Amino acid sequence: MVETITSVQMLGLKLPTDPRWVNIAEKSIEEILIDHAFCEQKAATTGISLIVRFPDLSKLVQEVTPLVAEEWGHFRRVLKEMAKRGVSLGKARKDDYVLGLQANMIKGNSKLQLLEQLLVCALIEARSCERFRLLSLYCSDLSLRGFYHEFMVSEAGHYRMFIDLAKEYYPEEQVKSRWKEWLEIEAKVLSGLELRGDRVH
Repeated sequence: MVETITSVQMLGLKLPTDPRWVNIAEKSIEEILIDHAFCEQKAATTGISLIVRFPDLSKLVQEVTPLVAEEWGHFRRVLKEMAKRGVSLGKARKDDYVLGLQANMIKGNSKLQLLEQLLVCALIEARSCERFRLLSLYCSDLSLRGFYHEFMVSEAGHYRMFIDLAKEYYPEEQVKSRWKEWLEIEAKVLSGLELRGDRVH
């Protein structure tokens, strides 16, 4: 999978997704769509939370506000695709990947809270981008390839935005150093998770 390796290198991720994931996921694509919908919902609410917590950071508010609208629009798009397939949303799901990342966030240092939040958001967007790229290239349901290509492009932009915001409020060398640590953490978290076909992450 040359495309997968290239995608991982471009995003800086240390661990490529197991190539078997697409084959497993497409067997339960309805479950992937449900999980994807919840991911978009959580992304929108995370953006709102950032604005609520840091309303005095004008650059952040300016950048994240349209992201919230876009993520909610994505949520609606996924719901529409689910409706076409007769799939309902159901109850919210626990995201072990995100919980694993959050468990590694530096706690108790108010000056680092924003940096940690922005870098975790960037990681989630980067991994989502990588997974959506796989679906856009290899999903046997051809109607979903274009669907997921659009999401891949969007997630790549969001990943970059969160990194740029981190550099807006912290020294670039500090951001680069912590980002390298986070990439190692993310690889460890991902490698410790069961390969599931009903989850985006």
